[in-house]
Formats: sequence, C-alpha cells, structure tokens
Amino acid sequence: MSDTNLQNTKSNRRNFLKLSLLGSAIATTQVFGNDDGRILREATSSELKENFPNSKKIKTICTHCSVGCGIIAEVNDDVWVRQEVAQDHPISQGGHCCKGADMIDRVRSTTRLRYPIEKVNGEWQKTTWDSSMDKIAKKLNELREKHGPDSVMFIGSAKVSNEQSYYIRKFAAFFGTNNIDHQARI
Repeated sequence: MSDTNLQNTKSNRRNFLKLSLLGSAIATTQVFGNDDGRILREATSSELKENFPNSKKIKTICTHCSVGCGIIAEVNDDVWVRQEVAQDHPISQGGHCCKGADMIDRVRSTTRLRYPIEKVNGEWQKTTWDSSMDKIAKKLNELREKHGPDSVMFIGSAKVSNEQSYYIRKFAAFFGTNNIDHQARI
C-alpha cells in the first residue's frame, strides 16, 4: 500500500464521529426497524375518544425545568388524562421539548414521590411534612453550631426558577455561607 493510500484511510475525529453515527443508525434500524408491535402500537378506541365526559382543560406550566413552557392539562375526575401544548403561551409559543411532552407520564408515574419519607431501621416509612421540616431544620442548626455555617452547601437545580434561585441564595446568605452552586457543575 502506498503512502497516499495510507493517508486516505487514516481517520480524523470528524470522520470517526460520522462513521459512529452511521453505525448507530444502521444498528438501530436493524433492531427496531422491523418492530412487529413491540414498541409502537395503535391507540385504543378509548385513547382516541375526543373528550372524556366530565373533563376540564386547565392551563398550567411544565415544571421539568425553569423555562416554564405552557401545557393545557385535560383533567377528568381529578385525574390528568391528556395534555396538549398551549398554543398561545408567550414562552413556548406552541411547542415544548420531549421532556415537556412526557410531563403527564411523570405526574401519573407510580414511582413518583408524593409525600415525605424517612428511613427508620432500614425501612422507608411515610412521615408528615411538619416532622420532616423540623428534622431538617434541627440538623442544619446542629451542623452550623458544631462545625460553622460553611459546613453546609446549598445546591440549585435547572428545575428552579429565577425567583426560587433568588430565595435559595438569600437563605444561604442568612444561614451564613456562600457555599452555593448549581447541580450541573457537581
């Protein structure tokens, strides 16, 4: 093989990424291309119904991140049954990301935490909000008294709005520390 042919076969980073993506696309097509109903299915007749008999539409926002895209939740007998994009929302302007499109499933998830829990003797047990807040406040005060305010760090999140970020920062300052960061940097 001559040197010029050898140079043509060398791969740079861009070519490697292109080939990797192509390979992934081919593999995905081979695995899922002939689905045979394993992943996709037709909607049932009840899912295709235009309206539930007693449903009401409620304008709300997606809480996945702090952008606040608009969602119209269809609620029937206090159960969120369907959702659509709020076309007139000033932020999302009739669209939202895949996480927002899946918001209904996050709300209806059986693994969603709906109340405070604590581990007692190795078992998770339901507790009250007041009890949880009292224990957290007591522990924070203990840490501050024993080790000083810089022994604690407060961490923000992409789910937090600007206003929530402001009061988390204020709380940290009143606690006596500048130890605050965003979860994405940790």
